Amino acid sequence: MKDARVINKYPNRRLYDTTDSRYITLCDIRQLVVDGERFAVIDKKSGEDITRSILLHVIAEQEERGESVMSEDFLARIIRADSGEAPQMVRGYLEETLSLFLEQQQKIGASIGNDSGLDAFEALSDVAQRKLGQWLERQKQLLQTFHPASSVRAGSSSSSRNPAERDENS
Repeated sequence: MKDARVINKYPNRRLYDTTDSRYITLCDIRQLVVDGERFAVIDKKSGEDITRSILLHVIAEQEERGESVMSEDFLARIIRADSGEAPQMVRGYLEETLSLFLEQQQKIGASIGNDSGLDAFEALSDVAQRKLGQWLERQKQLLQTFHPASSVRAGSSSSSRNPAERDENS
């Protein structure tokens, strides 16, 4: 990574931030991510870039502390998907879905911040209703990209309906 902070990982498992000239923890790595810092973690012994592995450690530590984002079922599905279909397709789908989620979250935050006269719940509901169709269409496009044969099933399934309609019709 060009212009990225370099973090060295030593054989004793310690992480050393070469920019700040100090040892850091996984909590510090998490804060770098939250702050949007670009960094690479390099195994000092092998010279290998182990950034992804360290980021997984950060996630595992969060999960152990009860800051769980991923259910056991979700994690099991990721493992199954990795052993089946091409992992690149799964990665692409998850990255795109998370990007859409974060984009919507940011727009909702901006919407709440304006002087629309709506309370926070109404603003969230309004934005969610307006964006639902767009989000469903992008999900359908992603599905077609990664698995063209399933697009026929996806287009005709009840999952393409509004969630409220599914609840009423179930």
